Amino acid sequence: MGPQRRVAVVGAGPSGLAAARALDRAGLAFDGYEAHADVGGLWDIENPRSTVYESAHLISSRTTTQFDELPMESTADYPSHRELLRYFRAYADAFELRDHFRFGTRVVAVEPVDGDDSGHSGWVVRSEPTDGGAAEERTYSHVVVANGTLAEPNVPTFAGTFDGEMVHSSAYKSADVFAGKRVLVVGGGNSGCDIAVDAVHRAASVDLSVRRGYWFVPRYLLGRPTDTLNQGRPLPARIKQAVDSRVLRILGGDPQRFGFPVPDHKIYESHPVVNSLVLQHAGQGDLRVRADVARFDGSTVHFADGSAADYDLVLLATGYRLDYPFLDPRHLAWQGPGSGTAPRLFCNIVPPSCNGLFVVGMLEASGIGWQGRAEQAELVARYLAAEAAGRDGDAASADRAQRFRRRMSEPWPDLTGGYRYLGLERMSYYVNKDAYRGTVRRLAAELVPGGAS
Repeated sequence: MGPQRRVAVVGAGPSGLAAARALDRAGLAFDGYEAHADVGGLWDIENPRSTVYESAHLISSRTTTQFDELPMESTADYPSHRELLRYFRAYADAFELRDHFRFGTRVVAVEPVDGDDSGHSGWVVRSEPTDGGAAEERTYSHVVVANGTLAEPNVPTFAGTFDGEMVHSSAYKSADVFAGKRVLVVGGGNSGCDIAVDAVHRAASVDLSVRRGYWFVPRYLLGRPTDTLNQGRPLPARIKQAVDSRVLRILGGDPQRFGFPVPDHKIYESHPVVNSLVLQHAGQGDLRVRADVARFDGSTVHFADGSAADYDLVLLATGYRLDYPFLDPRHLAWQGPGSGTAPRLFCNIVPPSCNGLFVVGMLEASGIGWQGRAEQAELVARYLAAEAAGRDGDAASADRAQRFRRRMSEPWPDLTGGYRYLGLERMSYYVNKDAYRGTVRRLAAELVPGGAS
């Protein structure tokens, strides 16, 4: 099969593995590129781009997160990063995916052939060995971008200068860094709360600076992982919000009594914090909740409520931003990093120009799991298979592929499930898992003979 019938996959983390599996199952030729020495992406703590830390575990449960094709052998409800890395390696072994990847090879540019921005002539993938060898170019008909969403730190700017140590959570690995220090964790999301809990066991003092209020969800309710409850027919958004928020208040009380602000949104309109230990430590006086940072002045941090305190170390748990450094943003219908939005992609996957690029993994949703990424990949693979069959003379397949492309110019499906998500940059590619998975499955079914119309 020539270069016009070959696909490139960038990344061998969960999304890249999902893409490789779907393409292989569809009988499509492809090459994978991975800068690290093996599969696993950020879940391999030895990967230089990994952002996991020693105490990191899943915040969604094993059974709602795993790939359907290969259940995890772990008995833990919330496995550690070490177990997850073993799982991804077992997944690669089970489906013989490693042979398709060029490990130790970093993609540095993906550009349209002959400057044809439509992508109809294919894409040139320029790569470099991480050991310093010679660069190489290969031409592909399509490219699947699957390099993840949690690698490029979002580092905000602050007024003033801090004289102590300041690190982003992406560089955090072990609580040893906190030993005997006065610590301020900035950011109250899942990573910020996890790391603050780590810090209370080693630091001289721990404060947690939060900009807004959060909804805190315990990992267990009624003796079961919380996200395994209500796995049947989903409730309408407003009913689920009313029921779940009341249950949380009855069982856990109000986080405001520990100093957390009142949330400025209803539950599930932003990603909830799956961590009740941070509330326990706040209640025990092990950490203090602080307002948003106003400015730095030497070792002193001034907060928006007028209070101030001195610190030795500030850890910024301020999240990540989307980063596709090897692609011109216009090819993903994106104004670019820092524009305040994510690329504008049909179902978070396909540029509206249908230019031969696809993104697998630009997806956040409570409970979406890796199976949600696998279903993204399956949609891509089915479209490419229909397109290839159409080019080989199968009129029905050509019609199915054309019908899928026409959807780019029609009203796009509502992926919110009735939820009104906060207008934050990190929420710009957030979806409701039930609305999203139902839509993607339906679109995938339409791409095979006998599928939905």
